[in-house]
Amino acid sequence: MRMSRMYLHTLREVPSDAEIPSHKLLLRAGMIKKLVSGVYGYMPLGYRVIRKIEQIIREEMDKKGAQELLMSAVQPAELWKESGRWFDFGPEMFRLKDRHDREFCLGPTHEEVFTDIVRNDVKSYKELPLNIYQIQTKYRDEKRPRFGLMRSREFIMKDAYSFDRDWEGLDKSYWDMYDAYSKIFTRCGLKFRPVEADTGAMGGSDSYEFTALSDFGEGVIAYCDACDFAATTERAACLVDIPKQDLEEKELREIHTPNVKTIEELEGFLNVEGHRLLKTLLFKVKGKLVAAVIRGDRELNETKLINALKIPEHELEFATPEDIKEYTKAEVGFAGPVGLKNVMIVADEEVPKLKNLITGANKTDYHIENVNYGRDFEADIITDLKLIQEGDKCPKCQGPVKLARGIEVGQIFKLGTKYSEVFGAKYTDENVKEQPMVMGCYGIGVSRTMAAIIEQHHDENGIIWPLEVAPYHVIISVVNVKNEEQMKLGEKLYQELLNANVEVLLDDRPERAGVKFKDADLIGIPIRITVGKKASEGIVEYKLRSEEDKQEFMYDKAVSNVLEMLKKAGIK
Repeated sequence: MRMSRMYLHTLREVPSDAEIPSHKLLLRAGMIKKLVSGVYGYMPLGYRVIRKIEQIIREEMDKKGAQELLMSAVQPAELWKESGRWFDFGPEMFRLKDRHDREFCLGPTHEEVFTDIVRNDVKSYKELPLNIYQIQTKYRDEKRPRFGLMRSREFIMKDAYSFDRDWEGLDKSYWDMYDAYSKIFTRCGLKFRPVEADTGAMGGSDSYEFTALSDFGEGVIAYCDACDFAATTERAACLVDIPKQDLEEKELREIHTPNVKTIEELEGFLNVEGHRLLKTLLFKVKGKLVAAVIRGDRELNETKLINALKIPEHELEFATPEDIKEYTKAEVGFAGPVGLKNVMIVADEEVPKLKNLITGANKTDYHIENVNYGRDFEADIITDLKLIQEGDKCPKCQGPVKLARGIEVGQIFKLGTKYSEVFGAKYTDENVKEQPMVMGCYGIGVSRTMAAIIEQHHDENGIIWPLEVAPYHVIISVVNVKNEEQMKLGEKLYQELLNANVEVLLDDRPERAGVKFKDADLIGIPIRITVGKKASEGIVEYKLRSEEDKQEFMYDKAVSNVLEMLKKAGIK
């Protein structure tokens, strides 16, 4: 492609609404265009990267025997109502009606559609196992779209669904996809870690999330260097860890704590450690109040609370100050489980084992000390509610847990019979007996993967694309397009590389050399060949985007270097 004819509009300034490197660089490099908040269009260079990632996905999925198809993004409400998720999915679902007042949604995912197709077509055990996938745009009305392609309202996703005869078959399909995903993200040049994850709105049992490590990731993973434990903090189980304490239960006593509302303020006011305090967090679920009670030095894991209550995520919301005053008869900051009426109490599993705690008195400016579970209050549910923290004991080996930030780029789920039972997706076995198909679900965020690659591969000058996903492999920068010898050599190089099936850009724009070099660095082309003053001698400058060093070669040596580099990378 000649850059003089290319649709490319780069920016020198960082857009004001861009917060993280991938968002800034994709906009500056002219690879995406914002239409409205959370909705982006892909420009020629950006779309080439998307197609490269999609091709890697197709190749690895096809190697595992998966078959590609394409479903509509418009889905009838009846299927979602049949699965029970029409209301459970919540306000993130884009809903619409046609002229006949029939309800539809823009697909946030496709479990219902794929299960419906298979239940109507597949009848015999001889047709299983089956793995079908698509690469398609998905829609989720994010409450706060941010970070560019990381959390957007429209995104490109690969979703696959496996159908097996039994759980043993699902295990094979599941680990086949685990292997395929590992190869896909490796080929994309990502440093990633598969970690155990919560199944969330998809349901089912086991799940692994593939997390690209990044300081700018929204997700946090917990891992242990002493063993193979790795999980998202949402999923990670926490061990019960009880500090030394006096086991003799003491008499309740009210303490005056004027305007002391937070755990930190209470620690300072009473000169006590956080593990001696109880934290009571109030939520509203379907119009009713729920109190989550945990140790004062712990953080609540809202995902664990949602799972304990067996509700969709959108149904959990913080209680308002008015709600808190109505139920506790106190201002915000003085809630506690003792004497709390008409409120469901969910307590962390450490709470019953702790003695003589301090908690809010449900009375403005007062707390109570020497609170003991069983004697002074009881919970409706006792479960692990803690968010794992750096230094906590590993749930597998009790070594110290470490935390790292990351970007979720893919996730695999064992759905089991969650959807096949509801939809009646059954097959007839060898004994002519109907059995439910056992399902798996496997997703990759294609557009998010592009952003994750940039988060790991960039510098202060721009993007540094790995070869296999780069929009073009080589850029030939002609310093002075008015110089006949430079243009002649530039054209010669361009044609030779094209003839060798190399994806190459020829920067033949009448711009200053500095502008050309800045654009080449910004858009991240892996190999730059500069044709300058030594063109008459057949000498060019050869530079890799990932390195500082430049080398001078005869032009044919530059060509052979390119071909050798592509061969080593497995690029045909």
